[in-house]
Amino acid sequence: MESSYLPATTESIAMAQEAKDASESISILYRVIQDPSSSADALRTKELAITNLTNYLTEESRAEELRNLLTQLRPFFSLIPKAKTAKIVRGIIDAVSKIPGTSDLQISLCKEMVEWTRAEKRTFLRQRVEARLAALLLENQEYTEALTLLTGLIKEVRRLDDKLLLVDIDLLESKLHFSLRNLPKAKASLTAARTAANAIYVPPAQQGTIDLQSGILHAEEKDYKTAYSYFFEAFEAFNALDDPRAIFSLKYMLLCKIMVNQADDVAGIISSKASLKYVGPDVDAMKAVADAYSKRSLKYFETALRDFKAQLEEDPIVHRHLSSLYDTLLEQNLCRLIEPYSRVEIGHVAQMIELAVDDVEKKLSQMILDKKFAGTLDQGAGCLIIFEDQKTEAIFPATLETISNVGKVVDSLYMRSAKIMA
Repeated sequence: MESSYLPATTESIAMAQEAKDASESISILYRVIQDPSSSADALRTKELAITNLTNYLTEESRAEELRNLLTQLRPFFSLIPKAKTAKIVRGIIDAVSKIPGTSDLQISLCKEMVEWTRAEKRTFLRQRVEARLAALLLENQEYTEALTLLTGLIKEVRRLDDKLLLVDIDLLESKLHFSLRNLPKAKASLTAARTAANAIYVPPAQQGTIDLQSGILHAEEKDYKTAYSYFFEAFEAFNALDDPRAIFSLKYMLLCKIMVNQADDVAGIISSKASLKYVGPDVDAMKAVADAYSKRSLKYFETALRDFKAQLEEDPIVHRHLSSLYDTLLEQNLCRLIEPYSRVEIGHVAQMIELAVDDVEKKLSQMILDKKFAGTLDQGAGCLIIFEDQKTEAIFPATLETISNVGKVVDSLYMRSAKIMA
């Protein structure tokens, strides 16, 4: 970067655009920003130079230089309106987020900007940077720090009645409580976000985020039909905006169909016009799970989990529900296999279901304790003994009810006779 500045004019910007490579363009733009002129035209040109410089640095993955740029621009921020400062700061933070592997840098950058905005008394910008910092801490699984930050921020924003920011923060709080497995608080925060959203115009992306979070919470409560409708709304919103979150909404839609025993519908949803452009590993993973579930095959199910580990096991929401689905499928298969027997070797059952003996034995003991069937494990002989279901004669409950009613009649007659005698 050369020390001499270039005048902040459209000619200088054009020179940067016509440079032979990105490094030369970056050098020219740095020199434009150093122009000491503070005229209205010069300031406008510098803003354009900052935008172009941010784009070039992002393309070159120079995250540290973007961070230094924010520090370097602080004197310039005192010359322009606060709204423009906020736009530039948030733009540079967004640019850093586009560079892979910069989560720690983003957190430290946001903390620096929070300190600066607090010193400069720029409340509007500080609140938005703090909200961004809380989102980054949530992604980094630093839940305690994120919760402390959000708790103070929510009180402050509610006092100012900034509805749009409040929707963002309430949504973040809902996601945070969900990550901490606190469903009642997650639902309460989501309700607060919806209430704030109803009072203002909410951008489609924001509405899609609310619907996505609603679907996740309903799915967690096993209300998969309602969850599906929310995921569908989120998918339509994200699909219209070409938002990458559309694929997650589609994946969760397919998951809901599988969980409500409608795995046959998955192929139809995938082949629909809106879904076709998202065909890829995520959709293939859900299709493999749906096929395994339709065939009631644990072997195919485990193959799908193994082949699509990144798409299934590394997605916490899908993984949680598929674990429940796997247990249900395993129980159904075991019940079907042991039905013809009164006594059967555990090893034989394990061989038929193609699982390890220890896993089958553990699952059978759990099913007995849960009263899924009547039986006992003879571990010495390595056998499962299944008892016949004791059929309760219908006459016994009827007899008890009759005796109970006769008792009530006798008591009533006794009370009446006592009154007459008195």
